[in-house]
Amino acid sequence: MTNPLLNDWSTPFGLPPFDAISDDDFAPAVDAALAEARANYAAIVAEPAITFANTVEAMERTTATLDRVMGAFYALAGADANPAREALMRKFAPKMSAFWSEVTSNEALFARVETLWNQRDDLGLNDEQSRLLYLSYRGFVRAGSKLKGAEADRLTEVKSRLSVLGTQFTQNLLADERSWFMPLAESDLNGLPDYVVSALRAAGKDKDQDGPVVTLSRSVIVPFLQTCPNRDLRRKSYEAWTARGANGGETDNRAIAAEILALRSERAKLLGYEDFAHYKLETEMAGTPDAVRGLLMDVWGPAKSRAEADAQILENMLHNDGHQGPLEAWDWHYYSAIRRKAEHDLDEAEVKPYFQLDRMIDAAFACANRLFGLEFKPTEGPQYHPDVRLFEVTRNGEHIALFMGDYFARGSKRSGAWCSAMRSQNKLDGDVRPIVINVCNFAKPAEGQPALLSYDDARTLFHEFGHALHQMLSNVTYDSMSGTSVARDFVELPSQLYEHWLDVPEVLAEFAVNAAGESMPAELLQKVLGAATYDMGFQTVEYVASAIVDLEFHLSTPPADPMQKQAEVLEAIGMPRAIRMRHATPHFAHVFSGDGYSSGYYSYMWSEVMDADAFAAFEEKGDAFDPETAQALEAHILSVGGTVDAAELYTRFRGRLPGVEALLQGRGLLDVA
Repeated sequence: MTNPLLNDWSTPFGLPPFDAISDDDFAPAVDAALAEARANYAAIVAEPAITFANTVEAMERTTATLDRVMGAFYALAGADANPAREALMRKFAPKMSAFWSEVTSNEALFARVETLWNQRDDLGLNDEQSRLLYLSYRGFVRAGSKLKGAEADRLTEVKSRLSVLGTQFTQNLLADERSWFMPLAESDLNGLPDYVVSALRAAGKDKDQDGPVVTLSRSVIVPFLQTCPNRDLRRKSYEAWTARGANGGETDNRAIAAEILALRSERAKLLGYEDFAHYKLETEMAGTPDAVRGLLMDVWGPAKSRAEADAQILENMLHNDGHQGPLEAWDWHYYSAIRRKAEHDLDEAEVKPYFQLDRMIDAAFACANRLFGLEFKPTEGPQYHPDVRLFEVTRNGEHIALFMGDYFARGSKRSGAWCSAMRSQNKLDGDVRPIVINVCNFAKPAEGQPALLSYDDARTLFHEFGHALHQMLSNVTYDSMSGTSVARDFVELPSQLYEHWLDVPEVLAEFAVNAAGESMPAELLQKVLGAATYDMGFQTVEYVASAIVDLEFHLSTPPADPMQKQAEVLEAIGMPRAIRMRHATPHFAHVFSGDGYSSGYYSYMWSEVMDADAFAAFEEKGDAFDPETAQALEAHILSVGGTVDAAELYTRFRGRLPGVEALLQGRGLLDVA
């Protein structure tokens, strides 16, 4: 019987045949795809002549089958894990690391690329080809292709071990999130709004319990912390939430984090860098650790001042409730929600019915239609889970992409929200259109009830859809520079920029409707928009603290005890007592599940400096959907992937690079700067 992963996929839109794939198919398919890729690289090296086409361009084709197989696997492993898939993750991580080490340590292959690099001015390459050659050469050098002997061997060992540790960190975190839940008595539901009770009952059903439970899914625990009057229950659930990855035993991530930091430092020094932060930031817009620290500290001061003033107000509320002692971290969400209702007359229970998931999806689609002419039509095809929704994306009748939305939390899905491309756009051998996935973790409603989002949930949906647009609208030749293949501190620009359209009054007026089809009252709409920057001191402090700790972890000598280092950094910057890092070290998956955001968690804020300024381009035209500005956004940012340096792309769009003032104004912190 042939392996369905290796057959031609005659499925709609070239989707993986999920209905025909079993977990047992992946290992042999990966082995076959790796063998094919090795043969492809060997064929490149065997070519006597050295040309751009038979070397750099040919390398773009070498892993086509492997990319297809792993695209299907990673979609499953992240969004619908099971023990077999988790075992495969542990098996594949070192295998893939070894393969890529083979490629970058292939002296004959690197010699070909280096020859072309040295002849680059005489090759007659166009701008996109020149960029691909530059990125290819840089990639080889940064991967250690110039190292020889023992140093090269050690680098291979380090990268292999890092891949294993990253997978283990992720799986430990998922295990802690999946295993913990807190059963509630019916009396514990007193005082909770209906939407929270519904989410707790649905969570209990998901955990095969007879009654309601609190889980560590953000879409469950945050509303619970915001509305639960029982301080002991808040404390118990909050401490479980913040203890993920630090519970002792087999799933404890603290020693793993320490080893990862030590190995990253060793990797950087083998490559000639003083530390990992300098190595990692070399290719980003920021360029240096000093530039990153400068941005973070420019924001930290006003954010901390605002948060400390807010903390005093919330502590007074705590004391007025008869509780002694200081405000604690498990109190903040609860009293902040009460304060928001008092100051803005805004109650989540009143707002949430107007943020129906289906209507927010419609809103994201409608904005993309008005801005870029995209149309979204529900369609059919094989899915990896029944919750997944499929949409064909077209423009002027032409197929643009397939979009997959996987919105509900479940025990088999890792936490958070993300966008990935199961297939990336490219035009090297025909017009290949992307398959793009948005994965979220919204609370699943009771049977027959609409799924309701918080305002923050709706922002998350728009955020991830901004990433999806970056993939869908890509129009480049080469897969490796397609879509979101850009600098890490630039990749969040399209996603964070797209969040702004959720706040456009006419969008909310049309799509913020309840189950009866009634639009959000104008008065309530104004309250929602007026409270958009409420509690921004807290939100900024918890984020910036995490970004500063991430940066300090990767500077100079790696800490033997990351938890002690974390505490020292937080003390040095004066972390407010009642606020914790958004992601403490043992569950800081952005930083420790792989290299993606290591030394790079600041990227969201770096991009926010640009997104605030970029949306101002529309505001200056007096129209959030100004056609000329939308066309420029697509032409200069969304369609060009990594074919041009990020700073140059932004300058083409806006005429200049922005300052931090737009960010502070957007967060309502300019008055305390």
